[in-house]
Amino acid sequence: MPVQIRYAVREDLPKLLDIYNDAILYSAATFDLATQTINEREAWFGQFEDRYPLIVAEQEGFVSGYCSLSPFRSKPAYDRTVEISIYLDKERRGGGIGTALLERMLGIARERGFHVVIAAITGGNETSVRLHRKFGFVPIGVFREVGYKFDAWQDVHFFQLIIPE
Repeated sequence: MPVQIRYAVREDLPKLLDIYNDAILYSAATFDLATQTINEREAWFGQFEDRYPLIVAEQEGFVSGYCSLSPFRSKPAYDRTVEISIYLDKERRGGGIGTALLERMLGIARERGFHVVIAAITGGNETSVRLHRKFGFVPIGVFREVGYKFDAWQDVHFFQLIIPE
């Protein structure tokens, strides 16, 4: 199935909400503990604009995943550093969607003049680690036991990609 990567539109929100709520309920990929409402996702969607993109992968007319860039920190000196997030529909994992999303998003990051992309990956998510390493992300540190989810302390592993100028 060919994958089309495009910028997200408001009409995608119900599917983006489904994908994210599934991650809340069944994975440690996010440290949110309660599912979100469409109104909460609407507010979240509003943060993405020209500078910080939100893209989706679409297959056969259905959104099967999404990827975003967001500010890493609020201080002006961090202006060219971003954090990347990627979430896939549970039924569409393993089919190259993550690769297509990450490849396109890194191209967008380069086009927009970002210098560093940070990925924060919960311990044990080896699929995400392999995906990011494939694109040149390198490990830069671990925050130990910073989240508590599913009755266990969770580590967060940080990976970094420096985009050549």
